[in-house]
Amino acid sequence: MNRFLRTLAMILASASVLVACSNNDFSDLDSFMAEKRARPGGIIAPIPTFKAYEAFAYSATTLRSPFDRPIEVREIAQLQAISSIKPDNTRAKEFLEQFTFDSLQMVGTLERGQVNWTLIKDPEGGVHRVAAGNFLGRHHGKIVEMTDNYVAVVEIVSDGTEDGWVERPRTIKLAGM
Repeated sequence: MNRFLRTLAMILASASVLVACSNNDFSDLDSFMAEKRARPGGIIAPIPTFKAYEAFAYSATTLRSPFDRPIEVREIAQLQAISSIKPDNTRAKEFLEQFTFDSLQMVGTLERGQVNWTLIKDPEGGVHRVAAGNFLGRHHGKIVEMTDNYVAVVEIVSDGTEDGWVERPRTIKLAGM
């Protein structure tokens, strides 16, 4: 019986709390809604018009990158004097020709005797000595100029036609500059 009375007391207490919370006075909410309805409606802005997309044909792929140092004009003139540009496929490939040009880094220079060398690091971590006339990169890149800060290379790349080739000057700057 004691348990029954305790349960009954809990039910009555819960009911009295719920009755106290039930207030049907929504006058503040009704006045707020009436105020909002009394305001004039806004104007919705029209959807903006956009210009039609115009396709752009990039035609400077064969030109030197504006971020690379230009090769001396006389060397370019000598290279362009060759009437038919094409890679020499009979020549033995050098070790650094198996790597992409962008994966090679210049890490220093070396002078031994009267010969100047540039040190090139491959993506596998090996460091190699190269001189003017050596080849590197996958596009028949020939070293044409070496300084303390960069190596100038001329690559022979396809121009998109069946037997057409063009020369593309590139540079490898000293790492950390």
